[in-house]
Parts: sequence; C-alpha cells; structure tokens
Amino acid sequence: MIRAVLFDKDGTLIDFERTYGAATAQVLLALCQNDVQLATRLAVPAGFNLESHTFAPTSMIIAGTARDMAESWGNLIGESDTEALIARIDALYLDFSRASVTLFADTTPALASLKGRGLPLGIATNDSEAGARDHAEQAGIHHFFDFFAGHDSGHGPKPGPGMVLAFAEASGFAPSEIAMVGDSLNDLNAASAAGAVRIAVTTGIAAAEELAPASDHVLSGIGALPGLIAELNA
Repeated sequence: MIRAVLFDKDGTLIDFERTYGAATAQVLLALCQNDVQLATRLAVPAGFNLESHTFAPTSMIIAGTARDMAESWGNLIGESDTEALIARIDALYLDFSRASVTLFADTTPALASLKGRGLPLGIATNDSEAGARDHAEQAGIHHFFDFFAGHDSGHGPKPGPGMVLAFAEASGFAPSEIAMVGDSLNDLNAASAAGAVRIAVTTGIAAAEELAPASDHVLSGIGALPGLIAELNA
C-alpha cells in the first residue's frame, strides 16, 4: 500500500526549462555583473547554453544544488566564501524564477486527486526549501503539501535518503509505504536508499531508458499517478 507521496519539484511538478531557462541566464549575468563573456564561461561547466536558455541532460543545475554551483563558479568569479555564494545563488534563483514558475497541465488535477484520497503529500528538492515553498505558492499548489524539504533543510541533498526518511517520520508511515516521484536518477536513488517505492516521470530532461533501470514504475507524467496508486492499492 502506498500511503503517502513525496515529489521532486522541478521536472516533475514544474516545467524545468520554462521555469529556469531565462532565470538561469539572469542568475549568471547577475553573478558576473553583466559580463557576458564571463557568464558564458560559467555556463560551460553548468551544462547551460546562455544564448538558447537550454540545458544539457547532464547539467548540474537540473539535479544539483547551489553548493555544486558555488564550488564550480567560485574561482571564476573570485568568490572564496562558498557559503556566502551558496546563499547568493539561492536568493538570485528565487528572485529570477518567481515570475516564470510553470506547472505541467496535469499537476494540479493529480495533486487534488491524491489529496482527496487523504494521502499526505510532500516536496523534496535540491532547490532551497524557501524556493520550494515560494514556487508552490506562486503556482497555487502550496495547500496540497504537508512537508517541504530542500538542500538546506538539514536532511542532506538527494541522492541521499535523508529527505525521504524525514518525510516518512513526518507522515508517520514506513519508507516502504511512501512513493518517491521524480524525473532524475537522484530522485530514484534517494528513494532506493531510503527503501521507498521509486516512480519515475519522463517530463524532465532524462529519457525513460535512463530512468527505467532505477525505478519500479515509469510514467509519462504525474497525470497517470493517481491511477497507478489506485491500482497498486487495490
């Protein structure tokens, strides 16, 4: 029985490229004080195309954290205080992505269906917790969730099991009764490490062929999730 559901945010509930494409360009330019040449140098290790606002499948921005970005960019922009740079990156992303948060069409109906059945729902993201809460507020889905965790919430980032285990404790269910839903291997590996059910969606950058070996179920999007859970719980 699946008694609670934990969601990744970006690429699962929210359209990643539409939400973060232009925002990432703005973040890079802000960090570089509008030096386009320097911003382009930062974009290369990030797997981001500054001109087209698109991401490579291996981009650290997709599944990484602000710490990954800070450690990659610090030397390039002359910032030796990693913690300060992490906070600045999180704040810039929060500011620049707020206006572009874009839900997938089936996000709200799927969440409403699951919540209507009494399942506790949560978000576990490698974004900041403030970013997760703000995006949920902007998108009008905040009220569906009982739990929010980000890379800075004290549970560790994905693919570690900490966020999943914290949600299990908060919801009062065993990890084996929780479904972790996400679009990346980080999400699925976090679920595996915690002993949760692994449900992949192909609405992010990763292809089904990449996700399938690490998942228990692969869906084209979370619109199919209520039906799958009803089937598994029958």
